[in-house]
Amino acid sequence: MSNDTIFGKIIRREVPADILYEDERCLAFRDVNPQAPIHVLIIPKKAIPQISAATPEDQALLGHLLLTAQQVARDLGLERGYRLVINDGAEGGQTVYHLHLHLLGGRSLGWPPG
Repeated sequence: MSNDTIFGKIIRREVPADILYEDERCLAFRDVNPQAPIHVLIIPKKAIPQISAATPEDQALLGHLLLTAQQVARDLGLERGYRLVINDGAEGGQTVYHLHLHLLGGRSLGWPPG
């Protein structure tokens, strides 16, 4: 599977990013086009193009991404709440085909989102 997206380039340090967290399985960095005062992207280092392409072998990694989002939110002081979003496919609003979680916070978020 290809890792030749903007996110793959960030993982390989070919493109700069404001990285807030990194471990052997994932990376979290500030979105360059924030939709809230706090907008962080959490991505796996494994190239999974979208959530609908994840397999049962990705189960532990997917859980790790959620727990990483929880930790990053805590580190950013989002005690009053935050939103996690995963877009899937064109109609779901996905623009970069490398699985990523959007962590949004820092203001009251309305519903429905889109």
